[in-house]
Amino acid sequence: MARRIEHSAHFPHTVATLHAAFIDEHYWRAWLQEVGGPGAKLDKVAVGEGTIDVAMTQSVPAEHLPSMVTKIRPGDLIISRTESWQALQGARAEGTFSAKVDGTPGQLRGTMSLTTDGNGSLLVMEGEVEVKLPVFGSKIESVIAGQVIELLDAEKDFTARWTASS
Repeated sequence: MARRIEHSAHFPHTVATLHAAFIDEHYWRAWLQEVGGPGAKLDKVAVGEGTIDVAMTQSVPAEHLPSMVTKIRPGDLIISRTESWQALQGARAEGTFSAKVDGTPGQLRGTMSLTTDGNGSLLVMEGEVEVKLPVFGSKIESVIAGQVIELLDAEKDFTARWTASS
């Protein structure tokens, strides 16, 4: 059974400002450099008219993983990740995300929405983590969900600095 993930982040910037960052290839390159982990790289960036599709590879060194994970899957985790943003529709934008750890029967997927919130904007991410392993699957899903929330907090901090300096 999959574990739900929900995360929201408030920004003091407009939806248009945040969306402009999310569809900018330079944002993603800077983001990967700061938040992506060792060896992170952009595999594909397709920028359209107000849209973007990004595919990237990230890694989590084994020494930063709980022993429960390294017993089942030794070594560094290599994560293939995608993020897509659609064109801005008024003061709203929507997107999708996914991630898969190479060599494991698990995945993360979900949706994103960016809306006006008071004087700023609100980014809401909703998704689920699913690891298809008997006995250990739900425990690993819980660990991954916690790690994803930490990563989303780091991404929020980066995005706030990026948009403040733009």
